[in-house]
Amino acid sequence: MAADRRSSWLKGVLDLLVLACLTDGESYGYEISKALAQAGLGEIKGGTLYPVLNRLEEAGLAVGEFRAAERGPGRRYYRLTDEGRQALAEQGESWLAFHAAVTTMLNNTRPGGTS
Repeated sequence: MAADRRSSWLKGVLDLLVLACLTDGESYGYEISKALAQAGLGEIKGGTLYPVLNRLEEAGLAVGEFRAAERGPGRRYYRLTDEGRQALAEQGESWLAFHAAVTTMLNNTRPGGTS
């Protein structure tokens, strides 16, 4: 049940988190997935991550480029566009305001809160 809740919460913010993973430069799917896991968001599988990357690319927020590798399979590297940086800034501000409202509401319902 807790995993279902967490998955539902993540769906609402995953696009924003993937954009955030690209702020320091280009990256590929596995690196993005690793960064999300290291941030404490759990394992994001390819079946969830790649549709997000495709959606961001179709929206003009990220650009992907396939590169052949010297050894092993090639990789598709993604980077933010100017529109992606702007969307990240705007959506990030909106998310932080939403998070603050939820935090306030939840803190007010705890023992010792103001409710």
